[in-house]
Amino acid sequence: MRKAFIALGIAGMASSGLAVAYARDKAPEPEIRSVGEPKNCVNTQQIRSTKIINERTIDFTMAGGKTYRNVMAYSCPGLKFEEKFLYKTSTSQLCSVDIIHVLNNYGGSLQQGAGCGLGKFQQIEKVTSAS
Repeated sequence: MRKAFIALGIAGMASSGLAVAYARDKAPEPEIRSVGEPKNCVNTQQIRSTKIINERTIDFTMAGGKTYRNVMAYSCPGLKFEEKFLYKTSTSQLCSVDIIHVLNNYGGSLQQGAGCGLGKFQQIEKVTSAS
């Protein structure tokens, strides 16, 4: 039995919401550092949210607060613009061999778009400056 999941980035639907979301996207990303070795897989049941950084990069926030960054080998057309993607897995793991599909919004209907191969999952954390 295959499971299908949809991960939605947060974006406003009203024009003012889009402007606010756009302005937030222009804010500099916090400085981050890698923690440990990259993982091939993450448990889908532990994924709490996703944040699309750009056309190649997705942050997965897990139960317990850890964040794993996935940088794909190639750009995933439409990923940042749509801020939505779908993945299918036959296990409870999302792995570096899996494919995500951008979800395109056509007149209020979501349709499967470009398929993109995931990379490894690297745990990251924000760098806090010592005062």
